[in-house]
Amino acid sequence: MWETIIVNPFTNALLMIYKLIGGNFGIAIILFTILIRLITHPLMASQIKGSTKMQEMQSSKEWLEIQKKNKDDKEKLAQEQMKYYKEIGYNPLSSCLPSLIQIPLIFGLYQSITRAMAASPIQLLTLTRTVYSFIPVGNLVPLNSKFLWMNLGQPERIYILGYAIPLLAIIVAITTYVQSKVTMPATTNPNDQGAMMGKMMALYMPLLLGYFALTFASGLSVYFITGNLIGIAQYALLGKVNWRALIPGQKPATALATRKK
Repeated sequence: MWETIIVNPFTNALLMIYKLIGGNFGIAIILFTILIRLITHPLMASQIKGSTKMQEMQSSKEWLEIQKKNKDDKEKLAQEQMKYYKEIGYNPLSSCLPSLIQIPLIFGLYQSITRAMAASPIQLLTLTRTVYSFIPVGNLVPLNSKFLWMNLGQPERIYILGYAIPLLAIIVAITTYVQSKVTMPATTNPNDQGAMMGKMMALYMPLLLGYFALTFASGLSVYFITGNLIGIAQYALLGKVNWRALIPGQKPATALATRKK
């Protein structure tokens, strides 16, 4: 089922795009990333909607009253918080769902890239068995794996003064962190479950994706970086980017607004 639903369609989509653009696998991965982002846009829209609800909640009189009433009882506050979430229709998992959905897509894309490269006779046999009949695989393989300074089928390194620097892995970690921070909704409650989950994701996702970029084929890094930049752009176009979150020690926007009131 994994092969049928994820790996085979991904592999065929990459090969089709590769054929249409004239044999540039790096550009094919970038265009494929844009396609995936378009398909998963409803999830991002749901995330933005949930974040907006959370920001509205943080400044509502009802929520501030709940915090004040239960400030000395964390367990009671957590119970009242979940009850209030249900009342306003907010799911704290909605802010993390797009990141969680990425994980199976990452493994599927990695398998698709390595399969499309067909570096061994066994991989070539597997590829020919899984490619759809309307794709002329015989005219496409072996794929051109060169893109800029990278071999897309191998982990990326650049050598500076004799040292191997994983430049793409560093860029992946930085762009993942920036995306997590600027798309995280501001909060005034340090015990808020949604905020705590968001902070955990902002910490662990850059490390996880950076490790993947360090270890796996550099084609996966191209996917990560493109996806991160598109994600930030989507939020920016909707006016939902919280650039203030990148400034260390900066007060959240909602906190400043509440104080002014």
